[in-house]
Amino acid sequence: MKRRITALTSVLMAAAMLTGCSDGGMMMDAAGNSYAGGMDGGNYAAADSVQGVRPNADYAGNEMGDAAPDYNTEEYNSIVENSYRSVAAEPLSTFSIDVDTASYTNLRRMINEGWDIVPDAIRIEEMINYFNYDYSEPNEGEPFSVTTELTDCPWNEDTQLMLIGLQAEEVDMSDRAPMNLVFLIDVSGSMYSDNKLPLVQKSFTLLTENLTAQDRISIVTYAGEDKVVLEGADGNDQAAVLEAINELTAGGSTAGAAGITTAYKIAEKYFISGGNNRIILATDGDLNVGISSEAELTDLVEEKRESGVFLSVLGFGSGNIKDNKMEALADNGNGNYAYIDSLMEAKRVLVEEMGGTLVTVAKDVKIQVEFNPAYIKGYRLVGYENRMLAAEDFEDDTKDAGEIGAGHSVTALYEVVPVDSPMELTSSDLKYESGEAAGIENGELLTVALRYKEPDGDESKLLEYPVEAAAYSSEMSDNLAFAAAVAEFGLVLRESEYKGTADCESVLELLAQCDYANDIYKTEFEQLVEEMQDRGY
Repeated sequence: MKRRITALTSVLMAAAMLTGCSDGGMMMDAAGNSYAGGMDGGNYAAADSVQGVRPNADYAGNEMGDAAPDYNTEEYNSIVENSYRSVAAEPLSTFSIDVDTASYTNLRRMINEGWDIVPDAIRIEEMINYFNYDYSEPNEGEPFSVTTELTDCPWNEDTQLMLIGLQAEEVDMSDRAPMNLVFLIDVSGSMYSDNKLPLVQKSFTLLTENLTAQDRISIVTYAGEDKVVLEGADGNDQAAVLEAINELTAGGSTAGAAGITTAYKIAEKYFISGGNNRIILATDGDLNVGISSEAELTDLVEEKRESGVFLSVLGFGSGNIKDNKMEALADNGNGNYAYIDSLMEAKRVLVEEMGGTLVTVAKDVKIQVEFNPAYIKGYRLVGYENRMLAAEDFEDDTKDAGEIGAGHSVTALYEVVPVDSPMELTSSDLKYESGEAAGIENGELLTVALRYKEPDGDESKLLEYPVEAAAYSSEMSDNLAFAAAVAEFGLVLRESEYKGTADCESVLELLAQCDYANDIYKTEFEQLVEEMQDRGY
């Protein structure tokens, strides 16, 4: 099975070379092998950090003959999964949207390289949001559409499964606003291997080839110290940009905070009013000089984001990736976080989904679901543990939340406990004595409310979408069936206490209901599930 997955990835990589890279060659370790960075978890009881584990003992290296690494210092923040909540106690569920995708590519790397699965490396919302869904386009004047569906939960017969899907408006990239981009590249000694700096160079080459004369490009590097390699170059001057990229070499310690500070200074110097001003940080996250803790880096970026410059993070490498730092930087820098495990993934993130990665259509996007206790007695949000917000944060425009890029879709799943379900919610969930807040029998199960700001705005706008009982259907759409399959796979690999009857066989049964013959990424997902089924999941 591993050979089938690797063969498919090799075909995709070849396609990426033919369509997106002027350099006919490819790094050996990018030619069909998956590497990945990590994810972080949330709802942390403490600022715990979980290190990754070594590959299984029977793994003899990848198909290029490389030996499996004999050490691992990868770090993942501990995840405390969302529990079932009582509507009588907490009728409001509030969270920030998330379009990061690093978790899925990291999981793909672990499976393809034969590593043990690290449960805290699995963030189910990132797995779900890696894929595209067929949601309706937004109404005129709105940055995104909202789709809701309700059906029976595949892994728990006592609950129903509700989908909330957002689809951001597409942007015509031929008529987009100009970009002021700063490539902030980690060139420390930890970036030496082929799946790090050499893959970074090829990734930025793909992006550079899609820029124009209206764009400005700067390059800042950091190792023991930061260095401005290129400043304010014309997007059409690709020869100068590519020369600067290709001459980079790795070595030294990692003073990341100094590089971040310099990158913001350069981005502010060439700031384009009404344009897309963004730093793209490429790193393994292994910062070890100066400001280096997650909390310190978060404080630094929170201060800098007020400049109007967005910070996105691309993770690279395997064995020592520090996901907790990278995810914190992207979340607090008003950007997104992706992991690049191959040239094909670089093409997907930086070329195919360039608008979603680089063009923000709404920022500080928050979702608040109000459940009607007349029909619903409990619920559980699947994933989004480190995106949870207090109910009062929903209307507080000073509270930071997630950004959504052009063409991006965002999906969230709730397990919903109807009032007639035999499931009993523990009394520890209850604030009030039973009998309070009986709800209103008006046919509305719940209301989905959203707040968002314009990319350069400071005041949020409100959208509301009631969900009626008639929304329930025993038949799943392709969107809901596939999202449920991905969520169920995550529950299985996390060995979640909420997985119920979930296993890889039932995941494959859900996938059999879907039509994705022309989607290479969903096809690859099915093969990953089959691989893990072969391993006994």
